Amino acid sequence: MGTLAEEVRAFAFSLPEAWEDHPWGESVAKVGKKVFVFFGADQPADGSCWLGVKLPESKEDALALPFSRLMGYGLDRGGWVGIQAPPNMPLEVLTRWVEESYRTVAPKVLRGSRAKPGDSPGT
Repeated sequence: MGTLAEEVRAFAFSLPEAWEDHPWGESVAKVGKKVFVFFGADQPADGSCWLGVKLPESKEDALALPFSRLMGYGLDRGGWVGIQAPPNMPLEVLTRWVEESYRTVAPKVLRGSRAKPGDSPGT
């Protein structure tokens, strides 16, 4: 098991057709040509995790946390939230937000291709 940032990155890149790109000198996760997570140039050394995700459903919940804020450069208008998650932040919360961001930008054909918790094969 790695750092929180490593775990979040591993989850993001495990999503169908997700890939890493480095526009503007920072790491992002994309599906097709669209960014669904910004990871920045470097992650903090203290074990925390910085990410930017598009949250049309969970934006207000995320912004209620003291370590979250709307992203700049016009991304705020699209519902992008920057999160500086502390090292003890539950991984499940961050991966849920990453998956929401993915579903928001992914082509429709890919949105339902990841099994949900509790799903069993053939159901």
